[in-house]
Amino acid sequence: MFVRSLFIVIFTLAGYLYGLKTSVPWQGAVTGLLLGGIFLGIESRLDKVSFGSVLGGLVGLGIGILAAHLLLFPLTYVIADESRIPAFFILSAVLGYSGLIIGLNRGKNMSIPAIMRLFKGQEPEEDLKVFDTSVIIDGRIADVIEVGFVEGTFMLPQFILQELQYIADSPDPIRRTKGRRGLDILHRIQKLANIRVKIVEQDFPKIKEVDAKLIALARLYNAKVVTNDFNLSKVAQVQGVAVLNINELANILKPVVLPGESLSLFIAKEGKEHNQGVAYLDDGTMVVVENGRKLIGKTIDLTVTSVLQTTAGRMIFAKVREDEQH
Repeated sequence: MFVRSLFIVIFTLAGYLYGLKTSVPWQGAVTGLLLGGIFLGIESRLDKVSFGSVLGGLVGLGIGILAAHLLLFPLTYVIADESRIPAFFILSAVLGYSGLIIGLNRGKNMSIPAIMRLFKGQEPEEDLKVFDTSVIIDGRIADVIEVGFVEGTFMLPQFILQELQYIADSPDPIRRTKGRRGLDILHRIQKLANIRVKIVEQDFPKIKEVDAKLIALARLYNAKVVTNDFNLSKVAQVQGVAVLNINELANILKPVVLPGESLSLFIAKEGKEHNQGVAYLDDGTMVVVENGRKLIGKTIDLTVTSVLQTTAGRMIFAKVREDEQH
């Protein structure tokens, strides 16, 4: 905030000093203030746009203006001198704007590494993905890849590998087990045929948190973040990074249960509210059973009364069938 305020002051002061030469210092100060505000507005907007979109927009704008020159050149002998400037302005505005919009849309997938690959004569990599530590330890992503639902190139940054190694060397036996499981999952993913694992040395020394580094890497390479961390998903989406959340995929693929449907479930424990029982579907979905506390330890026929979808997953409410109550 201080830097932005200083930027405005500098522009205002520069405008004032220029205005002294023209004997209208207040107009120079106002002009400097307005220009400073405009530049800050442009800077804040560009901060939310990817590098590829900016580059694509500039290239598209240049091509549009160049096309306007080329189209107008043969007409210079036909159009009168006083009409050339308005015609060129209109044509440049239309073609330049069209090129800008096309460039912004087409340039979304461009990144600095992709441009460097083009200069080296290599084909640009597509469908890049970065997995966070939690989804690797979780392990379900390996099964999703194995059945062919996830393809492309998996980027494994060194800081993720180091974090897994740190967890695997932890004195806590639970964390140590998780870390070793994550390393085993990585080894399994490397053997799968429909995805390529690429070790990335890119690091961000000024960024301390691993999740923030992961998002920065995804933005740099225009890659998707694969995770099961709800908070990481939201932060990445706010910063314009595409996210594949394994938990969301699992929730979507859970069997559809509708009100009025019959279920036969084992009442495993009591619920939070008075006289409630709790059962579970095969996929782990919780079923809250009304008046089910007295039936704990039994398999009972139930009728679904309602289904509640939350950010944490699906919750089903049911009651004991009337013929079971007698």
